[in-house]
Amino acid sequence: MIAAAANVTGESEFIVIGSQAILGTNENPPEAMLQSIEADLYPLNDPGAADLIDGALGDGSQFHLAFGYYAHGVGPQTAKAPCGWQERLVKREISPRTGSDRGVVVAWCLEVHDLVLSKCVAGRVRDWDYAKEAVHAGIVDQHILLGRVADLPVDDHARGHIERTIRAMLDSSSAP
Repeated sequence: MIAAAANVTGESEFIVIGSQAILGTNENPPEAMLQSIEADLYPLNDPGAADLIDGALGDGSQFHLAFGYYAHGVGPQTAKAPCGWQERLVKREISPRTGSDRGVVVAWCLEVHDLVLSKCVAGRVRDWDYAKEAVHAGIVDQHILLGRVADLPVDDHARGHIERTIRAMLDSSSAP
């Protein structure tokens, strides 16, 4: 999908912020974290070109019909991750598509703690399930996760709710 986005936009670096960013940070994520058929991304150097991604690779596109998954072109403002998330992005190099004359393309993926916290901010049932799976699978460090709650771009009420819910997840994951 990243290589296809490069062909569509002419760009070579992309930010991946949705749930499928886990593929850039974890070699073998739990199956439950791979349920989405969409990847949220935008070109690093031209976020406005996300519209091209939506048109060519988005929901209902020929790409979607051919592969069974699709890209959702978003913008930098979509990420509701802790302050500093841009400095913690994880680099993943993607080989060129067969027959393409493009070089290696780069996907910059949300670091796993930032990813899980951004899902907590979204707060849908499926987002909390995603966070719970990351906690139970042990792919996040509880101290880092809780330490970054204070840096979330939400009000104090939402921040308190997120922290309490994460603590409850951590307690249930450590229970015998």
